[in-house]
Amino acid sequence: MIERRDLADIGVIGGSGFYQLLEDAQQIRVETPYGEPSDEIAIGMIGDSRVAFLPRHGRQHQYPPHSINYRANVSARASLGVSRILGPAAAGSLQANVKPGDFVICDQFVDRTYGRAATYFDGPKTVHVSAADPYCPELRALASKACQDEGIAVHNQGTVVVVQGPRFSTRAESRWFSSCGWEVINMTQYPEVVLARELELCYVNLSLITDWDVGLEGQQDIFPVTVEEVIRVFQENNERLKRVLLRLIPAIPRERECACHRALEGAVVS
Repeated sequence: MIERRDLADIGVIGGSGFYQLLEDAQQIRVETPYGEPSDEIAIGMIGDSRVAFLPRHGRQHQYPPHSINYRANVSARASLGVSRILGPAAAGSLQANVKPGDFVICDQFVDRTYGRAATYFDGPKTVHVSAADPYCPELRALASKACQDEGIAVHNQGTVVVVQGPRFSTRAESRWFSSCGWEVINMTQYPEVVLARELELCYVNLSLITDWDVGLEGQQDIFPVTVEEVIRVFQENNERLKRVLLRLIPAIPRERECACHRALEGAVVS
């Protein structure tokens, strides 16, 4: 890996429809042992913070969720010096009280993916990192406050079920997920958040709700999600998301008081 550990402090991973954040940015290409990230990384300033921005799917949205090189995307940030990652993402709602246009600051995930490279520890070193509380509590509190300060409807916690994609859910699957009480459905949160934990990086997800999955039971006026609807809502709300990030990033303290930077303590089998 090319180490450039003095270039950035905070990483932002842009989701569907969110391909640019920084003005006057320097575009750099980063090599990793896991292959190439989704695109070049833009380096720039927001306030006094050095920020590294990468579109999760690439600027042309050329990588579907199951084909994203998550290990390279996260590893590249660590090589730049990033200690915190902000991961906004388009997502669907599974509950009537979570509406399109709302933000959800997730605190839990359920993994329903398969076949994805989901760890940096393939041996001979064996590591069992804890995912009991996968999202950084410090960043979650700051993200919630940033949304509230911008007047955006925000849910301060929620469980995201991560499906393999690229297809959307069947009605039966959606009813199952909803009946479990989970709030959000998405295709990219896993393994991104766990890989960040393995590198002892802080990670927060801001789920921008674009739709009600395949509709809600008993509400016939709500129709199944379409790509057109997802992109339309995301584009309509891009400026709101940027406002939240521009408020959130300067509020992040230099020193970390959470436990994320000690994630590997006691996790290594020796």
